[in-house]
Amino acid sequence: MKRLFTNTTILTMTDDAVLRNASLVVDGTTISYVGTNPPQDHYDETVDCSGRLLMPGLVNTHGHAAMTLLRGYGNDLPLQTWLQEKMWPMEARFGPEQVRWGTSLAVVEMLKGGTTCFADMYDRMDEVAKVVEESGIRASLCRGVIGFGPEEEKSAKLAEAVRFAGDWNGAASGRVTTMLGPHAPYTCPPDFIEKFVEASGELDLPISIHMSETTFEVEQNIKDYGKRPVEHLLNLGVFDRPAIVAHAVHLTDGEIAVLAECDAKVSHNPGSNLKLGSGIARIPEMLSAGMRPSLGTDGAASNNNLDMFEEVRLAALIHKGNSLDPLAVPATEALKMGTVYGAEGLFLSESVGTLAVGKKADFIALDLSRPHLHPQGDLNDLVSHVAYSAICSDVRDVYIDGEQVVRDGVCTNLDEEEVVAKANAAWAKISG
Repeated sequence: MKRLFTNTTILTMTDDAVLRNASLVVDGTTISYVGTNPPQDHYDETVDCSGRLLMPGLVNTHGHAAMTLLRGYGNDLPLQTWLQEKMWPMEARFGPEQVRWGTSLAVVEMLKGGTTCFADMYDRMDEVAKVVEESGIRASLCRGVIGFGPEEEKSAKLAEAVRFAGDWNGAASGRVTTMLGPHAPYTCPPDFIEKFVEASGELDLPISIHMSETTFEVEQNIKDYGKRPVEHLLNLGVFDRPAIVAHAVHLTDGEIAVLAECDAKVSHNPGSNLKLGSGIARIPEMLSAGMRPSLGTDGAASNNNLDMFEEVRLAALIHKGNSLDPLAVPATEALKMGTVYGAEGLFLSESVGTLAVGKKADFIALDLSRPHLHPQGDLNDLVSHVAYSAICSDVRDVYIDGEQVVRDGVCTNLDEEEVVAKANAAWAKISG
């Protein structure tokens, strides 16, 4: 099926340009044209996008989707207290029903807010993958593994992580890709992490891991292993593999240089880091070192939403305030962190992240008639409008692989009322 989307404004994110009175052509699942003079061809459908802005879908590079069920539970606590006293005991009650409907709730929220691709690290990942398959969203998934307990338990978890990664990589017509996910250096012994590194090489898959989220974590790593987390993971071979680390809040200049040299990817989670009081990552220094950090929401229990427009805005703002430099993270850079760099962070840059010929047709349409997106004269920066002013409810339509998965603000593949009801029921079963 060949479709023409016309009479629109386009942010391709391939450069800083804004295309006005432009068109986009989708042939099947792929973009075949972007510009202002579309081919005079036969189209199966022509979509008038007057008053809309088309841009790449947002990419959420770190999260735990099923934790939407824990939204509003265990607030205003430091990370270790929050995990050990609130999250882990309640998550131990999760079964397939909780993971399925918690994930479904997250996917509805993400799709309606313009996120077309997300990373997820959790348990019972087959349930997560099934929701991805049914909903039409794109995802990079891994079975997150905490390495506590006896050897046989750890071996079983590793086997499950490997089995899941092998079974689901490339599924859902390629919309599902997989990684291997040792939770963190403070929850996984060194020899256990090395087994994930070995499996990563055998399966030719990336590694996803939490790292240096809090000062407590860094200090504990020094106490346990005599070195900071970056050196620790470097010595264990993690950065010999394609890897994305979540948070990376507490880094030295030397650690930033090491990560840049290894081309390690970083998922910056400003909302979660602020709520948990974990700190502010050194994103301007990472950018100066040539790194291209992406953005993630983390789970809804520590954010408390999955709004990637909010993460873009936070990334643009907090580093200006922290450094007293208004140029620390410009609007364009923040928007790239949510799109282009996000695709790179999940090792999907050949497929998504920009609107360009040959890329997958993953894009969103924002309603430019909203008052907070005006004025739109020649002197007004539309990129600034999107980075600083746009909100998730501005998203009206979402396409992934060329399929419309949100139409005029409503999910097409998921019954939103059912998802909300089933998610509340799933939470009620374990919270009483």
